[in-house]
Amino acid sequence: MNKLPNTQLTQQQQKMVLNIQSFVKQKLADDFTGHDMAHIERVVRLAEQILQHEPKANCFIVIVSAYLHDIIDDKVVDDVNQAMIELRQYLISLALTDNDIELIFAIIENISYRKNLTNKKTLSLEGQIVQDADRLDALGAIGIGRTFYYGGNKHNIMHDPSIPPRTSMTEQSYKQPNTVINHFYEKLFLLKDMINTPAAKEMAEQRHHFLVQFVAQFENEWLGKS
Repeated sequence: MNKLPNTQLTQQQQKMVLNIQSFVKQKLADDFTGHDMAHIERVVRLAEQILQHEPKANCFIVIVSAYLHDIIDDKVVDDVNQAMIELRQYLISLALTDNDIELIFAIIENISYRKNLTNKKTLSLEGQIVQDADRLDALGAIGIGRTFYYGGNKHNIMHDPSIPPRTSMTEQSYKQPNTVINHFYEKLFLLKDMINTPAAKEMAEQRHHFLVQFVAQFENEWLGKS
C-alpha cells in the first residue's frame, strides 16, 4: 500500500487494511467477470492518486471502501443480503467502529452505475472518490479489455449494427443482456461527464478519448473497411 501525503493511516488502520485485502482476495479468487482482485487493486491505486488532491477526505474509509466495493455486488455474489450480513460481521470482528461501518456501507451500496440510473445517490466525499476510481477502471484500455471479458463471460455477442444502443434504462432493464459494443454507448461513453472530483476528471479525459477511438476503429473494421 502506498504512503499518502497528509493522509497517513495509523498502524492499527494499516493492519486492518491488510486483513481486509486478504479477505477480499479470498472472496474474489474465482471471479471471471472482470471484478477480480486485479480490478480491486487498480481501483485502490486510483483512489490513492485522487486522495493526494483531496486532503479533507478520510483516507481509511476511502481505502477500505475501495477494497470492498464489489464484495456485495450481484455481479459477483449470488445472495446479496447474505453477503452484506457476512461483511458486516467481518468488519465488526476487526473492531471497526459502528460509524466507520455505516460510512463504508453507505459507499459500497450506492456507487454503482446501475444504482444511479433513475435516482442519483448522494455520496460523501469519500464515496465520490471511490466511485471515481471505479469508473476510471471502466475507461481506457483496461476498460475495453474488461468490457469484452465480461461480455464473453455472459455470452453476449460482440456487435450487431441492427440493435441500437438503449438511450433510457432503469436499474432492471440495465441488467438485460445487450451487445458488447452497445455497452460503450449505454455506459462507458457517459462516464467522463459523471466523474466527481477534479483530479479524476483530468484522468478520465485521455481514457475516454481512447474508448472513442477504439469503437470508431472497431465499427469500421466490422464493416470490412480499412
